[in-house]
Amino acid sequence: MQARFRAIGIGVVLMWLAGCGGSEEEMANGPDDPAPVAEMAEETPDPAPEPTPEVAPFDEPVTIDLASRLGSDRRLTVEGETNLPADTRLQVLVERELSGVRWRERVSVAEGGFVAGPFGPGSGLPDGDYLVVVEVQEGSVQPAEVRARLGDGNQHLQGPLVAQSRHGLGQVARYTKRFLIGDETRRTQDRVDVMEIE
Repeated sequence: MQARFRAIGIGVVLMWLAGCGGSEEEMANGPDDPAPVAEMAEETPDPAPEPTPEVAPFDEPVTIDLASRLGSDRRLTVEGETNLPADTRLQVLVERELSGVRWRERVSVAEGGFVAGPFGPGSGLPDGDYLVVVEVQEGSVQPAEVRARLGDGNQHLQGPLVAQSRHGLGQVARYTKRFLIGDETRRTQDRVDVMEIE
């Protein structure tokens, strides 16, 4: 029985010594030799963002002028000139006054002008009175470079064509011109443009 206790005692002592000892690598790095430390990559500061160039706000009264032409297919093409910045988004609408039928297209200003159309059904526009409306869309749908000039709510728009948006989303500019198409137009005394087929 005593041999058994001795064997157990020796086993416990050996286990205790094994727990206190370390591996050869740990022994080689004694208290004077610090453990190897992973080298940290040098932190490089983020490059400073390039300053955005200061853009002058749009400071002229808005001008829009239209010239429309009726093609041989009796469909209307609208061409316009404006002083609005390039890429300004516009909506061009053609409405037949008698029936209220409308055609619309969204275009962008390029080199001081824009072209929209042709408007009308495949059979061509019937004789009658037509309104052509060009509207500068709200600031929220304008590209960033246009918003920088016109303002987030188009607040830099000015002049007689400028009014508050119907939806309360800032200002818009709106230009309207009336056209008459057909034989009966020669009898009118209104100030309108008479369209002739090209």
